[in-house]
Amino acid sequence: MKILHTSDWHLGQSFMGRSRQDEHQAFLTWLIETIESQSIDTLIVAGDIFDTATPPNYALELYYNFLTKLSSKCKNIIITAGNHDSIATLKAPKQLLKALNIHVIASGDESENEVIEIYNDDTLKGIVCAVPFLRDYVVRQSVGGETMSDKETSLSNGIKEHYNNVYKETLKLSKKSDIPIIATGHLTTVGSKTSESEREIYIGGTLDIDSDFFAKDFDYVALGHLHINQKVGTEHVRYSGSPIPLSFSESTSQKKVNIIDFDKKDINITELNIPLYRPLLVIRGNVKSIVKELENVKDKQTWIEVHLNDENPFHANQTVREKAKELELILLAVKIDRVEQALHAEAFGVISLDELNPLEVFERRMEQDGLEDESFIKELVTNFKKIVNEVQNS
Repeated sequence: MKILHTSDWHLGQSFMGRSRQDEHQAFLTWLIETIESQSIDTLIVAGDIFDTATPPNYALELYYNFLTKLSSKCKNIIITAGNHDSIATLKAPKQLLKALNIHVIASGDESENEVIEIYNDDTLKGIVCAVPFLRDYVVRQSVGGETMSDKETSLSNGIKEHYNNVYKETLKLSKKSDIPIIATGHLTTVGSKTSESEREIYIGGTLDIDSDFFAKDFDYVALGHLHINQKVGTEHVRYSGSPIPLSFSESTSQKKVNIIDFDKKDINITELNIPLYRPLLVIRGNVKSIVKELENVKDKQTWIEVHLNDENPFHANQTVREKAKELELILLAVKIDRVEQALHAEAFGVISLDELNPLEVFERRMEQDGLEDESFIKELVTNFKKIVNEVQNS
């Protein structure tokens, strides 16, 4: 059994007002070719197929055209929802897609069967516990308690209970000890690396779920939500990451898919590089050094973000923009590292505040103010996360 694990496509994303349609089309074309050339019999997409709950029409067209072309080339296609996906959007064509052996798991509630058997030539080759992003209401019976710490613990326990229940269902299907059991998930695990383009998905804290929890029952865990390809704690618990860079913080990250080759329970995992259709480039410095770096940009498809640190920032800004226009480069943003920003950044121990996400700035500000009451700090952080989430979703 040969599996390709991918996630976090974010079809329909608008990046600083620019469409990613061409990049996503290039990726999906490459993915079909790769599935065919690598003889993949099972595709797993671990959430965030779309960037928003109401994706633009072209994103829906990309999705359905991809599935139509792929259905004759890949025996098993498993798609699970992420926190960005609309349950209704994914569920609408569910029965039609099932006729093409495309399994869509949108919510993980009692109405959905998350246990999927993988067959090849009428022989059971593996079982997938296709768990999507678990919204609060799915595990609500396990969420309670008076304090925020109680609620965080209960939420983690509720998600763990959900996985344990799905795993028990797999044991009813096959008594063979040599059948690999694969799980999917869309969440942040303990010890994983994040980037600035991921959204907080559980308000109030971090899940107490690590690779040890997954590794005890599952032979491979296909995770989504984090955009950097990585293994977490063990070889068999992995994020595939997004197929294209979704923010400038991912500009130097090589995008990949994971290919998992099972011979019964023996496993071989390969990370396959995805061709980069459009580079993202971050340039930092004064006007002289930035102009020089702009002159060295060869790929005219590159999207560029400039961070200016110059004694005359307004003149430097104009100079940089004129130079980019002269060179026919795509300059998406110029950020001025003002003197005040530099002073605050120095106090925070970084080069620029742009290196910190909002939560990190908030936490370092609390450190500066000398706050020591842990329960008060936790309450402040929780309320701050709620405000950030409301702003991001407004």
